Amino acid sequence: MSSEQVETLSWFHPGCDRHTAESLLLQNGVDGTYLLRPSSKPGDYALSVRCDSSVKHYPLTWTGTNYKFGHGEFESVQDLLHHFQNKPLIGSESGQLTLLNYPYPRVIDEPNMYDTIRVHAEFSTADDYTRGPEFSINSKEGFLTKLGSTFKTWRTRWFVLQKNELRYYKHKTDKTPIRALNLDECSECQRDGSHKGKFNVFRVVFKWRTFYMYATTEQECNDWISLINWRLVRRIFTCLSVSQ
Repeated sequence: MSSEQVETLSWFHPGCDRHTAESLLLQNGVDGTYLLRPSSKPGDYALSVRCDSSVKHYPLTWTGTNYKFGHGEFESVQDLLHHFQNKPLIGSESGQLTLLNYPYPRVIDEPNMYDTIRVHAEFSTADDYTRGPEFSINSKEGFLTKLGSTFKTWRTRWFVLQKNELRYYKHKTDKTPIRALNLDECSECQRDGSHKGKFNVFRVVFKWRTFYMYATTEQECNDWISLINWRLVRRIFTCLSVSQ
C-alpha cells in the first residue's frame, strides 16, 4: 500500500490548491460538500469542507503504513472511503460541527460551450499591471429582453446565472438585482413560439409564474437554455443521490 492510492478517489483533485478549493466549494457546493486535494506540505493531503459561508481545511496524513485523519487511522483506501460514505461528523477547535454529506467529484459533466471571440486587442502594457480583480465564477451573464408580468411590455435586462440562481438587473452596473430566481424551484426551461414577431424566445417555468425572455441570437438563446437545463438536471441527480 502507498499514499498514491488515495489519489484514485473520485473526489481527489490533483493540482487543486487552497484558493481553488475555496472557489469551487463556495461557488458550487452546499454545507457539507467536501473534496480532497494535495496539501502544501509535500506528501500530505488536505480535506476542504464547505461550512456555512466559509471553507475549512483539515489535514489527512500518510504515516507510511496508514492514513491518519482526525482521531482515526485507516489501513487502506477502502477503509477511508467507507468512513466517508458513512457521512462522518467533524468539528474544529471553534466548536463548529459539520456533517460530511457530499463529495465534490473531480470530473463533472459540464456543457461543451464556448463563446466566439469577436474583439481581441491590447489596451495597456505589462508595466501598467499592478493588481488583478477579485475573481468569482459566473456561469453566464448577458442581456436578455424580458416580458413584464403586469403591463406585458418587453424590457431589456442584465441577467446573471450563478450557481442555482438566475438574477436580473435593470442596468449592468447595478449592485442589487430586480429579482433573484431560485432554480431549485424551476420545473422547465425551453424554447417558446407563442409570441408572434419575436424570435429566440424561451420560457423559464415556476409554479407561481412563467418568465418569457428572448436573446439577440439563436446561439445565445440555445446557450441560456442549455445552461439552465444543465442546472436542473444536476439538481435532479443530486436529489436522487441523496435519496439513495
